[in-house]
Amino acid sequence: MQTENWSSGQELSFIERARRAQIVEAAIETIAASGYARASLARIAKRAGISKGVISYHFHGKEELVREVIKEAIAKAYEVMVSQVSAQQSYAAALRAYIESNLAYMAAYPKHVLALLNISTAAYMERHKDPKAAVGVANAVDELEQMLRRGQHAGEFRDFSPRVMAVTIRNAIDAVPIMLATDSTLDVEKYARELATTFELATRKHNEV
Repeated sequence: MQTENWSSGQELSFIERARRAQIVEAAIETIAASGYARASLARIAKRAGISKGVISYHFHGKEELVREVIKEAIAKAYEVMVSQVSAQQSYAAALRAYIESNLAYMAAYPKHVLALLNISTAAYMERHKDPKAAVGVANAVDELEQMLRRGQHAGEFRDFSPRVMAVTIRNAIDAVPIMLATDSTLDVEKYARELATTFELATRKHNEV
């Protein structure tokens, strides 16, 4: 497929980046609304207001486009979370920031989160065994486990299984997108504070008050 002939290679690069971003955004919205299986390139193209051929010019099929969706959604999560977590001076404070910033991300980018959820629950994961397609869930658990373990070594947390706690925390966080999608009255900030307090009590040493 031929695209417009632009006079400047730099301009073409800018136009291509803008078009790819438009397609990724349309894919996020389509996957969030229709699920992974029903998010065909034709549906995505219709939502973006372009032809299917334009998508095929920029992406080598649905798999590559979905990888970009995952990359974009995770990048947004990092924008919201990393600075808040890394700014903390203790592991206990970092854990609270981790939980609260996770939910802040979900509230700020509900379509991104729902798209990730739909991708992660699709047969796509099982069929391709693509670590990137796993939406970073395994890595997120591993990273959280290591933070909890370091908190124990620093003497801030009680003795517990870091793996069990990490999985439990992630499961509690990952239950929120469905609530956001079905309950417009959900007070995310209040929910985040309560969830953070729950795990603060679950992880701190028993002799602390």
